[in-house]
Amino acid sequence: MTASTTRPRWWQWPTVLSLDAPAVALAWQWLVARAALFPLSSQHVIVLGTSTWLAYSADRWIEGWRLAPDVVQTPRHRFYQTQRRAIAVVWPLVFAADVAIALHWLTPRELSAGFILLGAVALYLLSHQFVHRHHRWRAPKEIIVTLLLAGGVGLFPVADPFVRDGVLGSAIGCVALLFFTNLVLISAWEIDVDAAHGQTSLALQFRRALRASRALPWGVAAGAGLAWVTVPSGLAPVLACTAVSALLLAGVDLAHHRKDINGRLARVLADAVLLTPAVLWLAAHLRR
Repeated sequence: MTASTTRPRWWQWPTVLSLDAPAVALAWQWLVARAALFPLSSQHVIVLGTSTWLAYSADRWIEGWRLAPDVVQTPRHRFYQTQRRAIAVVWPLVFAADVAIALHWLTPRELSAGFILLGAVALYLLSHQFVHRHHRWRAPKEIIVTLLLAGGVGLFPVADPFVRDGVLGSAIGCVALLFFTNLVLISAWEIDVDAAHGQTSLALQFRRALRASRALPWGVAAGAGLAWVTVPSGLAPVLACTAVSALLLAGVDLAHHRKDINGRLARVLADAVLLTPAVLWLAAHLRR
């Protein structure tokens, strides 16, 4: 067992338990819904949060099941390998609750959109973990996960025919760019992990582009900053959070490149810096 798979530090547990991705998705769901003037309800929050956890935990459970114990490189995969039976009990219960809430509370349009996204997630897991797992030129997981996550964030506003389409499309675009930047940097930091696990990533497929990937967060931040002065006012908070999160991602990448922080801490911080909408959410609730 390597040092990276020993007992996690306290700050690693959100990632180990697959709680970081749902938190990020919910933060941006709130901000996108606010920009599009969509009336976000508790059922929207619950369904997106649990669905994101279900997708991430299923992916890691399958990964832990497929890998030999001496091959596992990260605490999050080690957890899903050693706690396989417990997760196999908890996961169906969470899935049943998620489906029950969706069937009872969501509108027919929201349900239809949700089942389409569910089908896309199922196809991704089937392809990623089984059918195309060892295919050299399969679609990079970073692109697919970006589309699925951004789709989840914007799912319910998209299903509403009365939202502001222009603002909504731009907001989801910002989210997708930011999420993609996050995943590209993580693929670069964890290139050895993916290689050991038999995974395919952008960093492994396009090694010559690794240096260019380090410029991505700076470019996203600059683009969001420049767009701020020309877009509708409703999109300004989305652009502000995109720019700040991208700059923070660039800072984490720089610290990792200079070896000021190790890969495990960089992995946790990469998701933590995407929670900038939570600051606006807290400020909005404190003003009430």
